[in-house]
Amino acid sequence: MEAITELLKQDIPSFIPGIFIVMSGVIAMATIIGKFSEIIGKPVRWVTHKNADHELLIRTANQLTALQERHEKSVAESNFYDEEMRKDIKKLTEMFVDKEINDMRWEINNFANKVSEGRPCNKDSFQHCIHTWEKYEKLLEENALENGEVEISMEIINEAYKQKLKEGF
Repeated sequence: MEAITELLKQDIPSFIPGIFIVMSGVIAMATIIGKFSEIIGKPVRWVTHKNADHELLIRTANQLTALQERHEKSVAESNFYDEEMRKDIKKLTEMFVDKEINDMRWEINNFANKVSEGRPCNKDSFQHCIHTWEKYEKLLEENALENGEVEISMEIINEAYKQKLKEGF
């Protein structure tokens, strides 16, 4: 109890600046010792540890920079290849559409030729050809193309179909 009473008798406002002065002196001495040990080539353990941490931080920053550059390069290459794939897919799609259109034209024109030669055709063949023509027209519309090759063939097929419906198959 006497120790606490003795502590309370001390002048605390003057004691606090004294503590700060002592702490500043300790920090200054530690800095001087660290610099001196570096100069003579025999660094103290805590100076070596501080330097190792600094070097690790610099290495990590350099590695992060290199990683960022590789990432940016990788993204650029990926975008390039994506664009190339889009072009190739578009080209393949156009080739497929052209083939489909040509196949449908050939089928319609071939059937019209068969009808105009008077060869026998059943009702299912006519309906299949008319359905093919409808798909052909839809495909042309979807791809903003024009029909110019099968109109006469379809007129022949439609007239023959109407005639067969009247007379019977």
